[in-house]
Amino acid sequence: MSIQIRAVGGFGEVGKNMAAINIDGEVIILDMGLHLPNYIKYTEEALGEIVKLKTEDLIKVGAIPDDRILKDWKNKVKAIIISHGHLDHVGATPYLAMHYPEAPVISTEYTIEFLKTTIQNEKISLPNKIIGVLPNARIRIGKNEIEFINITHSIPQTAIIAIHTKKGIIIYGPDYKLDNEPTLGKKPNYPALENLGEKGVLAIITDSLNADHEGSTPSESRAKELLENVLLGTPNKDKAIIVTTFSSHIARLKTITEIGKKMNRKVVFLGRSLAKYVIAAKNTSITKIDAEIIQYSQKIRKKLKEIEKKGMHKFLIVCTGHQGEPKSVLSKIANNFYGVTLKPDDHVIFSSNVIPTKINQEQRRTLEEKLAKQGAHIFTGVHVSGHCSKEDMKAFIKMTKPENIIPIHSEPQITEKFIQLCEDLGYKKGKNAIIMKNSQTIDIPQIANEPK
Repeated sequence: MSIQIRAVGGFGEVGKNMAAINIDGEVIILDMGLHLPNYIKYTEEALGEIVKLKTEDLIKVGAIPDDRILKDWKNKVKAIIISHGHLDHVGATPYLAMHYPEAPVISTEYTIEFLKTTIQNEKISLPNKIIGVLPNARIRIGKNEIEFINITHSIPQTAIIAIHTKKGIIIYGPDYKLDNEPTLGKKPNYPALENLGEKGVLAIITDSLNADHEGSTPSESRAKELLENVLLGTPNKDKAIIVTTFSSHIARLKTITEIGKKMNRKVVFLGRSLAKYVIAAKNTSITKIDAEIIQYSQKIRKKLKEIEKKGMHKFLIVCTGHQGEPKSVLSKIANNFYGVTLKPDDHVIFSSNVIPTKINQEQRRTLEEKLAKQGAHIFTGVHVSGHCSKEDMKAFIKMTKPENIIPIHSEPQITEKFIQLCEDLGYKKGKNAIIMKNSQTIDIPQIANEPK
């Protein structure tokens, strides 16, 4: 039996995640993600709408994976499996999935709802079947079974993907944390992960982003405490308050909304990406967030004028812009695009960390400087990560007992730290702790036993 792994995107970089597994001539694609900094930079320079963007141009500027390296496997693709709804994992699907028209796009229901909303809003047509499954579901694809194991992250219904083959299991877990006290959804399905380890795991392709972070990643319940401390424990009765966080972080957005009610402030969400993720959560009955949602620029301008007239201190504004994106609502507020300016000591809360790429760091610094010049009181780091830290990584490896480990979703210097972690657990770099590069293909040795 032959099993090959091909790295398409996200290996040695943050974002643009995509891999392909060839199991005896049946190929399963895992994720189709955007490289967000490159995508944002290109779309801003091109000044184009998403429907006008060409796949070949996005590949050329490094905004989406170059799937031309799969041309020899193209007619063997049986399915496209998406691990979760973050754009660096699902965002390239509208541009690449049509290259494999017979392969269904399959993910958890929330992820599929977000994808459908995106495709509909942007008037994109895909020939592929789009299928949603429940967390922990198992489905058959050709001769193999795919298991969607519930795991915690910073977006609902994230899955660890387990591909069950006759000779062992391949695990794909590019984003996860081990949160035993999530504020939304269930804790990780530890029994399922341990069961994989008992059956025999040939290889894991796994999150390595925070391999330089000691300890375990704090629970989302800790982020709730931090937000309560800032929003309820700081003098701000007469001040405007703006919070920005990841649009996909439904648990965080729910927390912010609940705190807003305690403050007797009306909660208003401003931005298209916020609307898409929140509507997807409502449509899949994950949760309903009680806030007014304004998507488009002219309506945002009108709403902000209305808020200013009624009194900014009566509202809690949640908006896009946590990475300093120039076209985001917060950046436009800082640039006086809407004709509304902040007053001295108004509060701006970044409930997020900066994604560690140069362009994001520069954009955030620029935004914070502009806000500071207006006299805003800026709170940063009111956040806990959605990614595993070193002790979580070790626990995950010990549970799944893989024969081979392949890191994804980190830049080279951090990838090396992850390999050092693996060596501490008895793996050897280059032998069974393997650094892959985009476009590289490796064969997985037949060293696991038949599944029990």
